[in-house]
Amino acid sequence: MSIYLDVIWFLNFSFDLLLLLLTAIVLKRKVYKIRLCLAAIVGSSIVVLMFTPFSYLVIHPIGKMIVSMLMVWIAFGFKRFRSFFQSLLVFYFVTFMVGGAMIGTHYFLQAEMTLLNGVMMTNSTGLGDPISWLFVVIGFPIAWFFSRSRLEGIETKKIHFDQLVSVSIKVDDTHFIVRGLIDSGNQLYDPLTRSPVMIIDTQKIEEHLPEQLFKQAIQKDVMSSLTNENGKGHSWEHRIRIIPYRVVGQDHQFLLGFKPDEVVIETKNELIKVNKTIIGLNRTTLSTDDEYECIVHPKMLQGTSIQHVS
Repeated sequence: MSIYLDVIWFLNFSFDLLLLLLTAIVLKRKVYKIRLCLAAIVGSSIVVLMFTPFSYLVIHPIGKMIVSMLMVWIAFGFKRFRSFFQSLLVFYFVTFMVGGAMIGTHYFLQAEMTLLNGVMMTNSTGLGDPISWLFVVIGFPIAWFFSRSRLEGIETKKIHFDQLVSVSIKVDDTHFIVRGLIDSGNQLYDPLTRSPVMIIDTQKIEEHLPEQLFKQAIQKDVMSSLTNENGKGHSWEHRIRIIPYRVVGQDHQFLLGFKPDEVVIETKNELIKVNKTIIGLNRTTLSTDDEYECIVHPKMLQGTSIQHVS
């Protein structure tokens, strides 16, 4: 019997790539194609190693676990253990889900049991049968698309104010886009204009801010940084706003912010042009998993709808 190693490797590479892609969809993580491809190459290398003296390493459960951990690390990175462990569990989940769907369909369609002289016997054609491989090649994409559609249709919690959106911000000639979380708990307003305040992670937009403004915003004492600044002002100086806020156990806190020229929020259904808002520069990280870079005030959704997204 001939074994076409290159064909088997390519099939495994394709399957690993699709499983990693499905994992990224479930996690809603932004990944790069090159990293997915490299992770799939590492996963499919098991096929090649099985025909080498190192085969005993990759067929052992611990060896398989190490390979899967490498795949997840290459594809999604390692920012902290909790995030990495979540990615690994989701990868196993989608793998078992797609594989289980195929096995279930196979046994549903196959009638391999016969009754001979009162004795129940089973017939198995084995994994090397061409029909079995044809079933895998055709069945895997079908199971993948079915699993993806089912996962996207599941809504464990549907809350209007807790969703991710894309926020486009324009100031003079500067334009950048960040991902925001609409949070009903954000009730911060500019005390002078009563404009809702959108809180943004200053570190994430450092390259778009004037250098002097960035240095002032990341200071623990904002008022002191403004008072002690004796250099030349920056181009956004006329846009600066001082926003007082209160946190648990601390009073008289201040947040440095600026007034943008234009803010457009893209939700799943429409584009919303915000009539008025202030961008508050937060010096600490808002999301440890980098799921969003800003917290959007819910009142900002009451802006003008300029386009419906189909």
